[in-house]
Amino acid sequence: MSVRTAVVTVASRARAAHVYRQRAFVSALHRPRLLRAEAWLDPEPPPADPPALHVPPGDHGLRVGEGRNAAADAAITAGAELLIFLDADCLPGPELVDRYVQAAAALPGSILCGPVTYLAEGVAPAGLADLDALTRPHAARPNPEPGAIVIAEPADYNLFWSLSFAVGAATWRASGGFSPAYQGYGAEDTDFAWRARAAGIPLAWVGGAHAYHQWHPTSAPPWQHLDDILRNGATFAARWGEWPMGGWLEQFAAAGAIEWDGATWRRVPDPPAS
Repeated sequence: MSVRTAVVTVASRARAAHVYRQRAFVSALHRPRLLRAEAWLDPEPPPADPPALHVPPGDHGLRVGEGRNAAADAAITAGAELLIFLDADCLPGPELVDRYVQAAAALPGSILCGPVTYLAEGVAPAGLADLDALTRPHAARPNPEPGAIVIAEPADYNLFWSLSFAVGAATWRASGGFSPAYQGYGAEDTDFAWRARAAGIPLAWVGGAHAYHQWHPTSAPPWQHLDDILRNGATFAARWGEWPMGGWLEQFAAAGAIEWDGATWRRVPDPPAS
């Protein structure tokens, strides 16, 4: 690995155990020149060891995109030429760094995405050697053969997610990073991808750059994020002319929680108390 590379993560105390395991797996890759940049998003300052950035919440929730921006900028300032973004819940596979470095050399100026496996409840790999047998990439995203790189079609930019991706420092700066207009849950990934597409930045799927998402409880649809989805979805729609997260919106509407009023999605008012 000759190119100076950094692993960029946003973290919170709610995911601290996952972040600490991620640190251990990154360390186990035994790449002494591999940098790490973390931004913690809680209201309270982050743990002091190791040093980390603090990006506290905004008026509407966690500033995930701004946290990624701050950590990426810190990594570039420290000399990183290639940024590997890993979600706080994600563990790197043994070949993740090498595959991204190779793909960045083959396709400079691109955004690179590797496959992600969602680990089942109760599955907590002890080390890198445990990961190969657990590899079951999410079926909704491309999974090229190891060493293969597949260029995305324009419609495929909708499949971008920030769980695991890599980008060169110059391309990151050209992309403008993640928009600060989104706080809380939803839409910042699709907005980032659509702005990259508008700027002519290629998106590619990288075979063998596996990451592994550690289990945590979820809900489908994500009721706890309904207000975030409506707010961020409206921001996205004002910018791009259509709403993101259509599947979640359909499920909320089918449950009677939201409705289309002819101009926007909004909550259905609670009936008056009898």
